[in-house]
Amino acid sequence: MKVWIEAFRLRTLPLALACVGMGAVLAKADGQWNTTIFILTILTTILLQVLSNLANDYGDSIHGADSVDRLGPARAVQSGTISKSQMKWAIIICGSLAFISGLSLLIASFGDNLKLLFIFLGLGLAALFAAVNYTAGNNPYGYKGFGDLFVMIFFGYVGVGGTYFLFSETFRPDILLPASSCGLLATGVLNVNNIRDIDSDKKAGKYSIPVRIGRKNSVIYHAFLLFGAIVCAAVFTFYNYSSVWQWLFLLVIPLLAKNLYAVITIKDPKHLDPYLKQLAASTLIFVILFGIGLIYP
Repeated sequence: MKVWIEAFRLRTLPLALACVGMGAVLAKADGQWNTTIFILTILTTILLQVLSNLANDYGDSIHGADSVDRLGPARAVQSGTISKSQMKWAIIICGSLAFISGLSLLIASFGDNLKLLFIFLGLGLAALFAAVNYTAGNNPYGYKGFGDLFVMIFFGYVGVGGTYFLFSETFRPDILLPASSCGLLATGVLNVNNIRDIDSDKKAGKYSIPVRIGRKNSVIYHAFLLFGAIVCAAVFTFYNYSSVWQWLFLLVIPLLAKNLYAVITIKDPKHLDPYLKQLAASTLIFVILFGIGLIYP
């Protein structure tokens, strides 16, 4: 059980929960709330994130990115604690549970509105595809440098905007700003991971953004991601301002600055690993502060 829990990579969950939490917070602030939808959204998000982690473990192992040269924590298939066959079955089971949970969520949200149900079912299947094919499959998009784009889309616009729509069945263009904040911070976590693994990824033919543009430019890119997230939240707050408490999210800036400083100054890639968890936790703290300021001004 301990081996499987480690394979689930529970430390990544705050990041996934942050994006749907932002959507829920925005809906709550607009007077839209449903506890059943919230619980099913959280459950589906957790299953999709675990599915992505299991598929990443399997995919990186078979494609060579999780080799002895890798500096991050040992993965289950790489280390032999879980066989490839067992991991395949875990992916199938987790994917099935995510589908069932997601379908239950859509029924709870849209009832007999088949048009909306099928539209979001398509988005859900796309999320399943994205979760599995980041590094698994015959043509993994993560190996071509598209991981950042998919993270921005699914952790940002689909995660936040989709969650908001599940509650409200409406769309506000300005929520794309806090959605961008979540997407940029999630991409930042991926960027730290890819900077850490730049040498092993290069050997494995995994052309992540840091492999393509080099470490120096990746640090500049990281600063853009973190700074951009705060700017997007600030613009949204400025145009929806009603109370000084809405600026509470600015308290997360020292945490983001600490992360950027570590990426700039740490030269030994293996020492970057704790800052993945730190940035994921900082993202969740950002959403909590943003939500408090928005709901309880």
